[in-house]
Amino acid sequence: MRWTLFLPDDGAGKWGAAHPQASEDKVKQLVTEIGWEIQQLSMAGCYWLSGSTVEHVARCRGLVKVNLSGCHLTSLRLSKVLSALQRLRSLAIDVSPGFDASQLSGECKATLSRVRELKQTLYTPSYGVVPCCTSLEKLLLYFEILDRTREGAVLSGQLMVGQSNVPRYQHLRVFYARLAPGYINQEVVRLYLAVLSDRTPENLHAFLISVPGSFAESGATKNLLESMARNVALDALQLPKSWLNGSGLLQHLKFSSPFYFSFSRCALSGGHLIRRVIDGGRDLRSLAGLNLSGCAHCLAPDSLLRKAEDDIDSGILETLVAACGNLRHLNLSAAHHHSPEGPGRHLCQLLARLCHLRSLSLPVCAVADSAPRADRAPVQPATHAVPRGFGKKVRIGVPSGPDPFSGQAGPLPSSVFWSLLKSVPFLDRLELIGSNFSSAMPRNEPAIRNSLPPCGRAQSVGDSEVAAIGQLAFLRHLTLAQLPSILTGSGLVSIGVQCQQLQSLSLAHLGTTGKVAYTSALADMLKHCKRLKDLRLEQPYFSANAQFFQALSQCSALQRLCLVSRSGTLQPEAVLAFMARCLHVVVCHLFTGESLSTCRSLQQSLLRSFQAERPALNVVIFPLLHEGLTDVIRDVPMVHLDEVTLFKSRVAEEPPNLWW
Repeated sequence: MRWTLFLPDDGAGKWGAAHPQASEDKVKQLVTEIGWEIQQLSMAGCYWLSGSTVEHVARCRGLVKVNLSGCHLTSLRLSKVLSALQRLRSLAIDVSPGFDASQLSGECKATLSRVRELKQTLYTPSYGVVPCCTSLEKLLLYFEILDRTREGAVLSGQLMVGQSNVPRYQHLRVFYARLAPGYINQEVVRLYLAVLSDRTPENLHAFLISVPGSFAESGATKNLLESMARNVALDALQLPKSWLNGSGLLQHLKFSSPFYFSFSRCALSGGHLIRRVIDGGRDLRSLAGLNLSGCAHCLAPDSLLRKAEDDIDSGILETLVAACGNLRHLNLSAAHHHSPEGPGRHLCQLLARLCHLRSLSLPVCAVADSAPRADRAPVQPATHAVPRGFGKKVRIGVPSGPDPFSGQAGPLPSSVFWSLLKSVPFLDRLELIGSNFSSAMPRNEPAIRNSLPPCGRAQSVGDSEVAAIGQLAFLRHLTLAQLPSILTGSGLVSIGVQCQQLQSLSLAHLGTTGKVAYTSALADMLKHCKRLKDLRLEQPYFSANAQFFQALSQCSALQRLCLVSRSGTLQPEAVLAFMARCLHVVVCHLFTGESLSTCRSLQQSLLRSFQAERPALNVVIFPLLHEGLTDVIRDVPMVHLDEVTLFKSRVAEEPPNLWW
């Protein structure tokens, strides 16, 4: 028997990065007992394992694929592990400060020469092991290099002497680079791209560079793009916005059976989208992922004589939907997309034709009815009753009249958003993010932007629309951010009761600024979230009191909690009691308005009380507005920082199935 093993197991068949019951001894025992049978092994995010324990991977001599991202590995340990894995074809590692390729043995380099897939997360300027991987077909690079050391010294993007061997890309099919904010990351990625500009691999079919902010073209990158236009046919494309804005590049690039496009933050008008992407004779039925996040004009015509600044052109959207009818992942967030008047022209009505959608990200203002409804009645708070649909309530466990979500006879809601969700019943991930939302802890923006008031149309989206989400029985991931018209939060209870597959929940800036009126409804919701693993809550003036933590304690599967609250408060005794009750929690990140001394005291108490039984425990409790927050954040394990702590849109962020 051959095994595919994820460490450590989360009890559901797949092993998560930080299971509370995992330990060094258990990992060693498991690898020792069945190591010779394992062909694929993922230890991604196992930051809590010592280097000596990770070294036991060398006993799994039959490994074909191994993911060691997030694990502590020196150059010498990596050399020892890889020297024993002669069958290895796929590798994921971190390249940390101190990495020295000259310490890799001949056996290690022989193994690397056969590796076809490599994923490197770079924390230091380096080529890592790329120069040794002469057979690479897939290269994924994640640049997380800081511009300054903890002491404040400025780092250079110049690669160290001895690390300037020219990488070999002649067999490359997939090149992917994702950069964290910072100039030095751009400096280093240019060195990787310089090699590609000399000779573009003939088999390249996916070329993706994700960069926050601006990233100016250079002579080398222009040569690379011109070479790609002449010599390759792509299936996946993402470029920095400045490389696409104002250029005819899209007209010249050739595509075969494209499965992913990302034009995030590009100044791409609807006319350009139609002419350069759709009307270029391309068959887009194969397209699975499309990211138009931050493309403010992608659904608008080129003409400036528009009815309203943010009105979409329904004809452009209709053409897009017709051409990309098999889309599974679509991101239209971070822009104002307002639908014009008229039947069948609303954005939600047109998107309802995409029946294969599995993940969707929309701006809040896009789901509002065409004309703001001044006469809308708020959903009344429910203590023992759960709102179903728009205002209808049924008591839990007590039969009632026709259920509007069941398709039986009865009055159906008239909202276009409700109709959209009814048309995509298998949606797995949904994001509703205010067009002007700015997180206090963003992931992709190079700096915190000035906070802007919510879009006026977002005022028409409230508890009723949130309640409509409850019909998504297969929903696992939900993000709601900057919904100013949440009055009671009663719609959240519908989601808790009906979305029983929900695993991650991110709520931010619900209701009017300075008021938190939905705490009671949130508590009612959490009582029903038995499969919830991740909760991120960003709300100014939030009181994390005993009532909140008591409700949260009923989320028996919870593993990660992140609370971000400017001027918010917390009760240390309630936090300690919550951690004692929720035995699976390994991440507790609380950023509030409490004093530094209160935060430090609580953090030390949590670590002292629970770390021995939970080796993966990561606790960060710190004042949100403290000047030292940046240094604190840099110590958070990347798996948590990227997935929970820092806010970002995740729909169509990467091509489907890019890695494990």
